[in-house]
Amino acid sequence: MITVNDRTYNLPQGPVVGICMDGTSFDYYEAAKDLMPNLQRFIREGSMGMVHSVVPSFTNPNNMAMVTGAPPSVNGICGNYYYDKALDAEVMMNDPRYLRAPSILASLSQQGKRIAVVTVKDKLRAMLAHGLAGGVCFSAEFADRVTTELNGIENVEGTLMGRPQPGIYDPGISVYCIEAGARLLAREPFDLMYLTTTDFVQHKYAPGHPEANAFLAAIDQWLGELDRLGAIVGVTADHGMNDKTQADGSPNVRYAESILADHGIPSRVILPITDPYVVHHGALGSYGTVYLAEDEVTRAREILSEVPGFEKVLSRDEAAAAFHLPPDRIGELVILSDRSTVIGRTAAWHDLSVVAEGLRSHGGLHEAVVPMIFNRPLAPAYAERLATGTSRNYDLFDYLLNGIA
Repeated sequence: MITVNDRTYNLPQGPVVGICMDGTSFDYYEAAKDLMPNLQRFIREGSMGMVHSVVPSFTNPNNMAMVTGAPPSVNGICGNYYYDKALDAEVMMNDPRYLRAPSILASLSQQGKRIAVVTVKDKLRAMLAHGLAGGVCFSAEFADRVTTELNGIENVEGTLMGRPQPGIYDPGISVYCIEAGARLLAREPFDLMYLTTTDFVQHKYAPGHPEANAFLAAIDQWLGELDRLGAIVGVTADHGMNDKTQADGSPNVRYAESILADHGIPSRVILPITDPYVVHHGALGSYGTVYLAEDEVTRAREILSEVPGFEKVLSRDEAAAAFHLPPDRIGELVILSDRSTVIGRTAAWHDLSVVAEGLRSHGGLHEAVVPMIFNRPLAPAYAERLATGTSRNYDLFDYLLNGIA
């Protein structure tokens, strides 16, 4: 057994595969069920339940919660992007120096277990690789740049996959990621794998759209292959996705920084959805954090609370307590918008041309319930726990390593 961040895990006794299907709420699977025989078999013969994601319901906080088995208050990762007060700079939160806790992946590798990690987005790779003692860790985004020294593997496009990786805005890149996991497992006996996709499809297509269904059908083929190879497989998500448009199809956005400026209150609004993949979302999500002078906090909160579409405006301490966030890495206020609204900074700060034909996004409470599906039955105590709906997506490896019947 091994203890990581105050949780104890059994050592894997065979291949264990944890999968984060980025942005995939259960309604996607339900709409595509006739095209996903392998996943349907997992649900029927294995186990399935709904779990809560980390809020903010973004990529980096949820992926790092899953691999550490702990919330942002423990691991330190509370966004894709944040304001680093020490640097007085707004930065991407993708550097391992922002991590405050070890990962399950690294801890198992240090016990001699063979680990493989494949992420679509290279922004996650360095943090997922942090502390790994050997093994394989690479991004599909930069599969053409892998080296043995950096990634534990070479020539992914040639020897492993037999073709170049698709572009980052091609639905096939997520399929490439799961396929790579299956091909790695067929090639050598990894003890534990973590595979994490990208949500371009979910940002662009609603559940049931032909493009979404075709994408999930392709994913299903490789879920079946992982199962055929004897792996214990767990599939969950970092967040769901909702439509965030007005009647005319334009983004339903409220510019928080501009609203406060119109009332004479200077502020810095940080949108932690911000990342290099702006075509997905235009840096518009349903969670934002506001930095401003302490003597303006009360008035700013009152103003923002009256904005249509702003569902909750919380103080730093309230948000940290409610969502298990590190208080030193969020602003004086935290805004959560409703199901159909996104938060912006100023109109000039965003390039809305990339989402002019419709915006689907995430970040708030309405995208924070996701499925967790296993290809094997759970032990009774874990099955009962999953059925309550109170588990978290970062319980994934607890279920995979401790809870399989």
